[in-house]
Amino acid sequence: MKSPFTLLLITLVSLSVNISCGRRSDNTSKDDAVIERIVGEMSMKEKVCQMFILRPESLVCSEDALSLDVTGLGESMSGFFSEYPVGGFCLFPKNIVSPAQLVKFTADLHALSPKPLLCVDEEGGRVARIANTEGFGLKKFESMTALAADSDPQKVYDASFYIGTYVKEYGFDIDFAPVADVNTNPENIVIGPRAFSDNPRTAATMVVSYMQGLKEAGVTGCLKHFPGHGDTKNDTHTGYAASTKTWDEMEACEMVPFKAGIAAGAELIMIAHIAAPNVTGTDVPSTMSPVIVREKLRGSLDYDGLIITDAVEMGAITQKYNSAEAAVGMVNAGVDIILMPSDFIQAVDGIIKAVGEGRISEKRIDESVCRILSLKQKKGLL
Repeated sequence: MKSPFTLLLITLVSLSVNISCGRRSDNTSKDDAVIERIVGEMSMKEKVCQMFILRPESLVCSEDALSLDVTGLGESMSGFFSEYPVGGFCLFPKNIVSPAQLVKFTADLHALSPKPLLCVDEEGGRVARIANTEGFGLKKFESMTALAADSDPQKVYDASFYIGTYVKEYGFDIDFAPVADVNTNPENIVIGPRAFSDNPRTAATMVVSYMQGLKEAGVTGCLKHFPGHGDTKNDTHTGYAASTKTWDEMEACEMVPFKAGIAAGAELIMIAHIAAPNVTGTDVPSTMSPVIVREKLRGSLDYDGLIITDAVEMGAITQKYNSAEAAVGMVNAGVDIILMPSDFIQAVDGIIKAVGEGRISEKRIDESVCRILSLKQKKGLL
C-alpha cells in the first residue's frame, strides 16, 4: 500500500509540473506552497526519513548488511524503503561494477517512490568512485592541486564539467565536490592534494570554477568540509580532529573559499566532524555545534541552502556518541541531512523520540524537509 506521502506526491505531480512551466515572478512562492502542502501531509516518520542519505546496503535487513557488496536493488530492499523512505543514497566503489550495471542500479533507485537523491564522491584525483573503477575508461586527474597548479580556472571548469557530465549520465544528482578546504597544514593526512591550494584566494577562484562546471553539466555540487579541514592533522574517519584557529583566523583563510562558493550560489555544504574549540568553546564536533552551523554558517555567512553532515559512521562520532545521540545533536545544531549513520533505525527513532519529548520542535524538522524537497523539485524528483 502506498504511503500518504507517496499518494500526495502522485496527486500533486501535475500541479508542480504546471507551476514549473512558463515561469513567472510569483512562481517561487507557488512552488513553496506545493512543498509546504506535501510536508503538511507527511507523517513524522516520513519527514525524519527524508533527512537521511544512506549507503544502499542499509536497505538490507541483516546484521552484516554494511559489509555486503550491493550492486542492485532487490525486492526486499524495496520493501524496506517503503517502510523507511529515506531522502537519498550515496554509492561507493563496491556498489559500482560496470557502466551497464551502474546505469541500471541508479535507474532502479530513482524509480523508488518517493524518489531519492543519488550522490557520489567524484572529486577527481584519488577520490573518484566512478573514474577509478576499472572498465569505465574515463579520464583521470592527478589531483585538484595539480589541476590548479598554473592558476587557470578554465582548466578546473573543463575538468569539473567533464566529471559532471559523466556523473549525470550515470544517474547521479549530487556530486560531493568540490573540496573547499585550504591546505595549510603539511601534516594533514586527509585533505592534502584534494584541495586546490594553500592560498585561500586561489582556492576560492578554483572552487567557484569547479561549481560552475558541475552546474552546467546538470549536477549539484557540495562545498566541503566546513569550517575547514585543511589545517588539521588528524583524520575524522578514525577519531578526534580539531582546528585550533579562532573565528577571525578562519575568516582570513578557511572562510574565503566558502564565502566565494556561497556568493556563487552553492546549494549544498558539508559540515566536517572537526572540533573548533577556539570558536565554540567546546570539543563538540562541528556537525553538532549550533555555533558552527547556526551562528557562523547560517548567520555570519548568510547561507540559506542545504547543510549535510560528513559521514556519521566515522570514528570522530562513533567513538563518543551512539547514532541517536549524534542525530539529535546534529538536528538541534541546524543540520538538514544526516549522512550514513552507523545505525540508521536508531537515529530515526532517536529524532522521533526527541520531537515527541519536545527536545526538537516539529518546525525544526519541517524547515529541513522543505529545503530537501525544494532541491528534489529542482532535480525533477517530485
